Amino acid sequence: MEKERKKVQKPKPGTESNNLYDISCLFFQKGIMGSFLLISIFSLLLRVSVSLHSYSGAGSPPKFGDFEAQRHWMEITTNLPIKDWYFNTTNNDLSYWGLDYPPLTAYQSYFHGLILKYFDPNSVSLFTSRGYETHFGKLLMRWTVLSSDLLIFFPAVLYFIFVYHGGNRSGGDKSDVAWHIAVILINPCLILIDHGHFQFNCISLGLTLGAVAAVLSRKNLLACVLFCLSLNHKQVLLFSFFFSFFALHELFINLEGPSEVYSMSSFEGLLESMSAYYAPAFFSHLFGSCLRSKNPPLEVLKLGLAVLGTFAIVWWPYLHSRDAFFGVLSRLAPFERGIYEDYVANFWCSTSILIKWKRLFTTHSLRFVSLVATILTFLPSMIQQILAPSSKGFLYGLLNSSFAFYLFSFQVHEKSILLPLLPATLLAMELPGVHSMLLMLCALLSMFPLLCRDKLVVPYMALYASSILLYLAPSGRRHIKKHLSRPMITFSIVMIQFLCSLILHIIYLTIRPPEKYPYLFEAMIMNFCFPHLLGFTVYTNAKQWMLSREFTSGDKEKKLN
Repeated sequence: MEKERKKVQKPKPGTESNNLYDISCLFFQKGIMGSFLLISIFSLLLRVSVSLHSYSGAGSPPKFGDFEAQRHWMEITTNLPIKDWYFNTTNNDLSYWGLDYPPLTAYQSYFHGLILKYFDPNSVSLFTSRGYETHFGKLLMRWTVLSSDLLIFFPAVLYFIFVYHGGNRSGGDKSDVAWHIAVILINPCLILIDHGHFQFNCISLGLTLGAVAAVLSRKNLLACVLFCLSLNHKQVLLFSFFFSFFALHELFINLEGPSEVYSMSSFEGLLESMSAYYAPAFFSHLFGSCLRSKNPPLEVLKLGLAVLGTFAIVWWPYLHSRDAFFGVLSRLAPFERGIYEDYVANFWCSTSILIKWKRLFTTHSLRFVSLVATILTFLPSMIQQILAPSSKGFLYGLLNSSFAFYLFSFQVHEKSILLPLLPATLLAMELPGVHSMLLMLCALLSMFPLLCRDKLVVPYMALYASSILLYLAPSGRRHIKKHLSRPMITFSIVMIQFLCSLILHIIYLTIRPPEKYPYLFEAMIMNFCFPHLLGFTVYTNAKQWMLSREFTSGDKEKKLN
C-alpha cells in the first residue's frame, strides 16, 4: 500500500496530471485567478445594470418581442406534455411564438419555467400569462439569463483562459491575461443582446467555448459532446450533416410519406439553415487531427459515436416516430421569411440596393445560391485545417467559417454577429489590436438600429465607450502598438472610421428619414459595416493560410532532428 501511495504522490514528469497541476499552481502564484474573479464581478455588474433597462417588445402588444417568446416557451413546456411542445394543438397555438428552437432550448425553458412557477405561478400560467410584465415577473426572467451566464459562460471562459495561457508554461504576463479575460467577458454585443434585448446566447456560446477549450487541451471526445450540445441549443448552429441521412431517406427511399413537408426544396433549405457557423472549423480540425493519429479510423469512429450518442440523448423524446422527428425538424427552418428579414450587414442585404434579389429570384434559387456561396467562402479555411491542423489555425478557422455564414448564408439576423465575435475575442492576443477594436465597434454599429427599437440607447452608448476604453487600457494600448508598422496611417484610418460612425449615430438619432425611404439610415449603416466585415474576413483567411508555412517548417525541423 505504501508503494502505491508513493506512486500516486510522485507521477512521472511530463504526464497530463503533472502538467495540469503545474499550470494551476502557476495561475494561482501569478494572481490570475484573483484577476478573473475581479473582472467577473465587474462584468456581472455591467450585465445587471443593462438588465435594468428595456427589452425586446416591452409594452408592445399583441405579440410583444423576444422577451415574451422566451417566457411563452417556459409557459408551454411547464404546462404541456413533451410530445406537444412543437406541435399545433388546442393548447399550443404555434402562430403565437411557437417553439422553433432545438430540444435543448426546450429543456432549458422547462427548467427555468419550473423556477418561475415556484416563485410566481401567474407568470407561466397557460393562456392567462400572455404579455405578463409585472415587476417581479421581469426580475425573475432577468435572473434566468444572469444565472445561465454565471453557470455556463463564465466557467467556460475560465477553462479557455486556463488552457490557452497555461499552455505557454509561463502563463503570460498577468496584465495581458487579465486584459484577455476582460475582452471575452465584457463583450458589449453579447451583454446588450442577452441582458438588454433578452436572449440566452450565453448558453450556446458558453458550450461552444467549452468545446473550443477541450479541443485546445486535446480532449476531443469532450469537445464533441459540448459542441453537439451547443448545436442543439440554437437552430442557427444546428449541424446539417447529422440530418442528411434522414432527409435523403425521405426523399429517395420513401417518397410516399408526408410529401409537402419533405420536398426537395425543404431539403435544400435545411442544408442551408442547419449548417453550423462553427461546424466547418470543428470538423476540419478534428478530422485533420485524426488523420495524423496512430489509428485514424478508430479515432474517427470514436468521435462519430460521441456525436451520434449526444444527438440521440437530446432528441430521444422525438425519435419514436418519423413524423415526430421531422415535425420538430420542420419547426427549426423558417425559410418563408426570405433571404433576409431586417437590415443586416451581409452580402445579400447590402447588394439588394442595386440587385433586387427577392424580385429577380425565387426563394428556392436564393437558398441554393447562398448555400454555394457560403461553402465556397469557408472551404479554404477547412482545407487549411485538414492539411495543417493547429490550435491557432483552429481559432482562425472558427472565425472564418462563422464570418462565411454571417456574410453569405440564408436568413441572417443582426444578432448573428455574436457568432464571429466569440472567436475574434478568443484571438484578441493574436490579432492586431486596432483590427480587434474596429471589428467590435463595427459590430456594435451594425446592431444599433435593433437596439434603438428596444430603447437601449443609453446602455449601448455606455458599453460602446467602455469598449474603446478597454482597448486604450495599458495592456490594450501595448497590444495595439506591438502590431503597428505605420502609426500615422493607421491612426488616420481609425479616426476616419470613428468620425463616420459618430456621424451615422447622430443622423440616426436626430433626423427623421424621408417618407419615401423610411429605412434609408439603416441602409447607410449596413453599407458602412459590410465592407469592413468583408475586408476583415479576407484578412483573417490570409492570416490562417500563413500558418501553413509555420506548420510545414516545423515538420521539416522535426525530420532534420
